[in-house]
Amino acid sequence: MSRERDYDKISDGLKRRYEEDALFKDKNKEEFRVIEEVFDRLTLQGMYKLLKKGVIHTLHGVVNAGKEARVYYATQADGTELAVKIYYTHTADFRKGMMQYIQGDPRFKRIRKDTRSIVYTWNQKEYNNLQLCEEAGINAPRPIHFIRNILVMTFIGEDGVPASLLKDMEPEDPSSFYEHVLDEMQLLWQKARLAHGDLSEYNIMVHEEKPVIFDVSQSMLTIHHMAPRLVERDIKNVNYYFGRLGVETRDPDELKEWITGGTEDLYTDS
Repeated sequence: MSRERDYDKISDGLKRRYEEDALFKDKNKEEFRVIEEVFDRLTLQGMYKLLKKGVIHTLHGVVNAGKEARVYYATQADGTELAVKIYYTHTADFRKGMMQYIQGDPRFKRIRKDTRSIVYTWNQKEYNNLQLCEEAGINAPRPIHFIRNILVMTFIGEDGVPASLLKDMEPEDPSSFYEHVLDEMQLLWQKARLAHGDLSEYNIMVHEEKPVIFDVSQSMLTIHHMAPRLVERDIKNVNYYFGRLGVETRDPDELKEWITGGTEDLYTDS
């Protein structure tokens, strides 16, 4: 009798799993097919877990595809719009570039050197950096969840249409927008304790005439010896872009002093 009950229990479990799989495939079948073509089994398992947990209700399609990751548009059960960023786990060249931004970060002391582990760490780093941005009040996507090489965050845009990049949409008032960007840079350093490191018109969105800072995966803690160089690079990129729009930009050295509050001297190489 006990064996029969066990058999029925296993049978019911398999049946439920089959029904869940069928429902999942039916609700998201086209987008799931696209993911299957590009990503590996562990990525698919991670996506399945997010759907089962209810973190994501429906996956709608790709909104951006780059050399490092794809970004999908998704929604929660209540209609909340999400961006789902999935990093590739097979890009060796990308792996080489990642390590210099992970090594020396006290949050990640023991890193396995295989590509998959590095990508997983990179994804966690971006999630953690977005948390710091949220706590500091920076206008950036809000982190929702992460698993393996998948990052879920709030969608910047409306009805599945992402906000424009700064490179594609000149602000109505470039001078005012420039000052807003500088304010965000100061918040990044002094409140979030981060140096972005790749800030330019390619990593700033224009949403409701305000800058939205994103792609903070390479951002370093201000205690890292690379941080002063990264903020200098950000200042150079931002000044160059807005200078081309005719904005009277601020002196780089004075700007660095203002953004960091002079604390960059504490973090130079010994």
